[in-house]
Amino acid sequence: MDRRKFVSGAAAASGLMILKPKTAFGYEANSAVRLALLGCGRRGTAVASSFAKNTGARIVALADIFPDQLGKAKTHFDALQSGLGKPSIDPKLMFRGHTAFQQVAASSEVDAVQISTPPWFHVEHLDGIVSAGKHAYCEKPVGVDIAQTERALAIAERVGNKVSVDVGFQIRSAPPFVEIVKRIHDGQIGKVASISAHYNAPASSYPDRSGMGKDEVRLRDWLWDRTLSGDILLEQNIHVIDVCNWIMGAHPVKAVAKCSRKVVQHAGNTSDNYQVIFTYPGEVELSFSSTQFGNTGYFDVAETIFGTTGHAEAPYSGPLRIVGEQPWTWANDAAATAAPAKFAADGSFTDNLALADPMKDRGFIESITSGKFHNQIAAGVESARSCMLGRQAAVLGREVTWDELLKHPETFSLGMDVSQFN
Repeated sequence: MDRRKFVSGAAAASGLMILKPKTAFGYEANSAVRLALLGCGRRGTAVASSFAKNTGARIVALADIFPDQLGKAKTHFDALQSGLGKPSIDPKLMFRGHTAFQQVAASSEVDAVQISTPPWFHVEHLDGIVSAGKHAYCEKPVGVDIAQTERALAIAERVGNKVSVDVGFQIRSAPPFVEIVKRIHDGQIGKVASISAHYNAPASSYPDRSGMGKDEVRLRDWLWDRTLSGDILLEQNIHVIDVCNWIMGAHPVKAVAKCSRKVVQHAGNTSDNYQVIFTYPGEVELSFSSTQFGNTGYFDVAETIFGTTGHAEAPYSGPLRIVGEQPWTWANDAAATAAPAKFAADGSFTDNLALADPMKDRGFIESITSGKFHNQIAAGVESARSCMLGRQAAVLGREVTWDELLKHPETFSLGMDVSQFN
């Protein structure tokens, strides 16, 4: 299965909008979308850059709580868009401070907003953006605790199909993953019996923050903060759990788990490893493990789905295939000749994920220009809650059911006054 065959129809099973080649790769319909970036960090800048390069959308506004982040982002996007023949960002459309999300939401010069702030703020910022009638591309997760996900579901119901809201699960748009999931759903490995998956990554890093106040350090180094990030299971590993939910067409009904902090020495309070057994309907178990420590650059992410007549291997990098009675291997010249995938702090990868961001970006912009709006909030909540299920099982040290999670949830309080940043 090559890329051309994928675009012509194989992606239909993912539930994503399939774009005609002229629309997907020519960007003719996308020129009117004016996109703002809310949260100018590494991942936010990388995703907005992908929008600028892979669609006709134009980055017209920037918003961040810190002025230095805004300055770096403007320098970056002015240079990028100049090379693309697009105008630089108007200084009047640069919004800073704790009300930056409200300012960008109120701007008549903005059609859509990419929300790339720390996860604790995602739902609040999403609410502000869509309430102002703006389309939203919200990075995962959709909330860090159950209360936030309940608010998100209320937003989803209120929004309906009035604007387009995408959640940043770009792997669902990666052609190799779309095709292998379709084949699993079509029964090519028989009935799914169990899943084994892992997400092993090096530790995140930040520069020295000497001289900064405690609250500012927390906000800048949010990946190290359990409240702001939701912990590594929710902030990073969620991509694997989301793929497994996609494969199963359901969320897990219970989990047992352990987590700890054995290796990392930074000042944060996140875990550096997780081991979780999720049980899906039909007693299908997902054995998941995660590590996030070390500085060797080791990075390996994959799902192996075992069925009654074969198994499917879905790694970020390397052969993506089905082994068994109906063998199949994804063949793509671009992926085959690419360098091996490496960990990227901004989430940029090659190999099997080479087209993940471009296809996701194009799908979002096309949903706006076509008027066929997406509302992916509920799906985002389901995957976020699945990770919360494993997190709570680890914290409590016992099995936790889905129903119990919803009835007796954890609550994450920020514990700082962000109005000090203005």
